[in-house]
Amino acid sequence: MSIEEAIKAYQTYYCLDCGVCTGSCPVSRVNPGFSPRLMVEKALLELGEELLQDRELWSCLTCSRCFERCPTHINFPEFMRRIREEATRRGFGPVLAHHGMLQSVMELQTQGIHQKKTQWARESGRIAESGDIFFFVGCMPYFQVIFRDIGVDSLSISRRVIKVLNAAGIEPIVSDDEVCCGHDMLWNGKTEVFLQLARRNVEVIRSSGAKQVVFNCPEGYHLFRNFYPEYLGPLDFEVVHFYDFVERLLAEGRIALGNGGGVYTYHDPCRLGRMARIFDSPRGILAQIPGGEVVEMERNRENALCCGTSGWANCSVGSKQIQVERLKEAKATGAHTLVTACPKCQIHLTCALSNMNLDLKIADLTTLIADGV
Repeated sequence: MSIEEAIKAYQTYYCLDCGVCTGSCPVSRVNPGFSPRLMVEKALLELGEELLQDRELWSCLTCSRCFERCPTHINFPEFMRRIREEATRRGFGPVLAHHGMLQSVMELQTQGIHQKKTQWARESGRIAESGDIFFFVGCMPYFQVIFRDIGVDSLSISRRVIKVLNAAGIEPIVSDDEVCCGHDMLWNGKTEVFLQLARRNVEVIRSSGAKQVVFNCPEGYHLFRNFYPEYLGPLDFEVVHFYDFVERLLAEGRIALGNGGGVYTYHDPCRLGRMARIFDSPRGILAQIPGGEVVEMERNRENALCCGTSGWANCSVGSKQIQVERLKEAKATGAHTLVTACPKCQIHLTCALSNMNLDLKIADLTTLIADGV
């Protein structure tokens, strides 16, 4: 999509030049060189070449705070995504975090290289080859290999999803043929790679006969719910987030939580919160942990602050400033544990915390649930 087509598609010509987007942007607070309003103005003033080559194009977290507050409801994150497509096509890309390792893993999966998920899944509990419920694991096994040195074991989260489902009498389908959902490829401007991954996943799920697909990762859930239908047409299975699923299981009495104690504060991931509008089920689950208390950070729900990095690109000093700010905000609540609901949020915030002298723990919500069933 060209810049001119993106302007028409997202009606950026309705921009009032009010500055609410820039004033709401967490990146603009730490990086004066970045401004959503300036990006829109460059497009409208036909400064396309300058915009496509601007490294700040990749600093946008696509966290949607600007879209949430825009008085004319311009979908800036989607506008930016489309501009990134054109920039990538022209050979202008981001500075990749971790030497591009994660992007390489994602692209390799289009060539049939993927992990044997059923091996560790069977070690974790009971899984099925066919049935009604498909557990979409996503990239957490790869995250585990890369980030275990900072104490984040993402694979254990996937193991715990299986444990919780088993506790409710459910044996989910886990497939070796599942590949990356394509989220980062889509937001890094590589739409064709995203489409290869998406088509493969839909084929695998349909062939399993599953009626519901459960996601623990907010990015995979958001992508399947909103972008798979946009690019591939209607899906013939239901897309469900794990925490909504768990809340139903608790309400039906199929599982119960039995551990806890202490004061928690909850961090809303951008994809799960602002974009998917899932605010209540994580909080409802936390409220049912015996002996636990939930306190809110100053910025929560649709106003929550992003974890500071998106798509494993342009991770900078500014990213760390945002993460430190969020951790201090969590500590200011009096909570002893910051609860995350996204593997990337857990990784980024844990990385920042490792360099801080702050008496605060970071815990994954799925781990808290599984340890209590």
